[in-house]
Amino acid sequence: MASTSPSAGPFLLLLLLLLGCGQRAAAGTEELVFAEAKGEVTLTCWNVSAQAVLVEWFHGEPEAIPILFSSDDRLPSDARLSLVENSALHISGLRLQDEGNYTCKEMLLNETVHRHRIQLLVTSGPEKVDVNIYPTTPLPNGTLYAKKHDAINFTCTSDSRPVPKIEWVFSPSSSGPEVFTEVNSSLTYFVLSPMMPSYQGNYTCSATNPRTGHHKAVTQELLIYYPPPSSPRCWAQTSTENSKQVQLLCSWPKGYPHPTLQWTNKESLNWVINATGPADTSMATLDGSQRLHGKEFVCRGSHIVMEKANQACTVQLEGPSILSDGLRSCFIGEAVTMTCELTAGNPLAKITWLRNLSQPETEIRSGGRFLISQKGNVSTLLIQNCSSNSDSGYYVCKAENPLGLREVYIYLTVNDPVNIAGIVGGIVVFLLLVILTFSGFLLYFGPHLCLKANILRNQDAGDILVLVDSEEGEVLMETTEDCALQQGIALANGHSTWSAKGPRAEIPDEIVLEETKGEARPST
Repeated sequence: MASTSPSAGPFLLLLLLLLGCGQRAAAGTEELVFAEAKGEVTLTCWNVSAQAVLVEWFHGEPEAIPILFSSDDRLPSDARLSLVENSALHISGLRLQDEGNYTCKEMLLNETVHRHRIQLLVTSGPEKVDVNIYPTTPLPNGTLYAKKHDAINFTCTSDSRPVPKIEWVFSPSSSGPEVFTEVNSSLTYFVLSPMMPSYQGNYTCSATNPRTGHHKAVTQELLIYYPPPSSPRCWAQTSTENSKQVQLLCSWPKGYPHPTLQWTNKESLNWVINATGPADTSMATLDGSQRLHGKEFVCRGSHIVMEKANQACTVQLEGPSILSDGLRSCFIGEAVTMTCELTAGNPLAKITWLRNLSQPETEIRSGGRFLISQKGNVSTLLIQNCSSNSDSGYYVCKAENPLGLREVYIYLTVNDPVNIAGIVGGIVVFLLLVILTFSGFLLYFGPHLCLKANILRNQDAGDILVLVDSEEGEVLMETTEDCALQQGIALANGHSTWSAKGPRAEIPDEIVLEETKGEARPST
């Protein structure tokens, strides 16, 4: 059998229908009529001859069912039926059971019978569209919200005859509508998982009757809720409008919808806490006072989708405290740096620099020879080209916040520059003098001792003269040996006994001088 191409299908179907209609036309005219339930319709019996004596209507084939309505003034069994111009059948209040084939039978005087067949199709709907999105929670205005990362089920049903075409359309807030599913059924169902913030928007389910084109739609807004990813953050600052007021701020961002933030204090205080500002941030204003020092304030946050206990953060207020060096110095024409460190203070204290005790309110401004900078909690005052007349004296570092004031005093001395080259030159000259003095001492006293020993030296190089001094205990002698050796012998102990030999006439051949108890006497 030869195959038929897909494009030839509709053409062949149309040809068969035309042939079928032609065959039926031989037996009687056929017609297709659409009508809507609860409406009305008129079925016309075509080609009714003026010679017709009777027109009868049947709901089906005449031989199989009884007469539905007749032109011979028979009352119909249904009050909704009536004849128009004694031939056409009019039906009001259509019902679904009225759908089917209707036959018009015409009888002439010559007893000829003509028949006309009409197929009535009753359409209905879509009467309503039911949308169900779960698990979700309704808000008072009817809007639904779901939790981020949840799996959400979407169902849509509609009653229609014939079966409707149902489609879902998603309309996000940031772009145009998008059709993402379309079926020919009375029920459609799908799941989105996990739900993300980008899936937030309007979901529309629409049902369309394919015969009548009637359309009905239901739109449901769906919000995706999620809490902030981290805990609330609290801090304190000085009011920009009034430096005597403290502002307590609590921030809990990146959640949807905005969380609920509330400031409380741990003690029974009489201060009124008025919270204002954006929903992600709550600000409370307090009048500054030393009584606030050490007090704790708590910000509690809650979110609609959070199941656990509320999140909280705490702020403790403190008066300022600073630390700095008490003394600084610089040379004329050079630069000096003074620092002041803020060691405590909440809200953060403002640091200012003042000049001298006589004018404590004269604030030093950054500019010219003065440069003020702050990094973190440390403030720095840089003075360039120091001058003894204008820069020496007291400086005041002042730290102030709404809870109090602290000051620290720094005294700056300005000195004349030191001649480093002169000092170094003086030290060098002094060292040279010391070296020269010591060298001269050695040169002077060393030869002099040797000279004194030479006076007592014997002409004979081998003779040795030993003198023993009982009072000084010092011996002077001269030999042909080195002077240093003579000096060593001269330092011998006075209690030792020495002998000397020589050929001199005045001196005996052998003289021994002995020192006994401080007296020298000869012995042979």
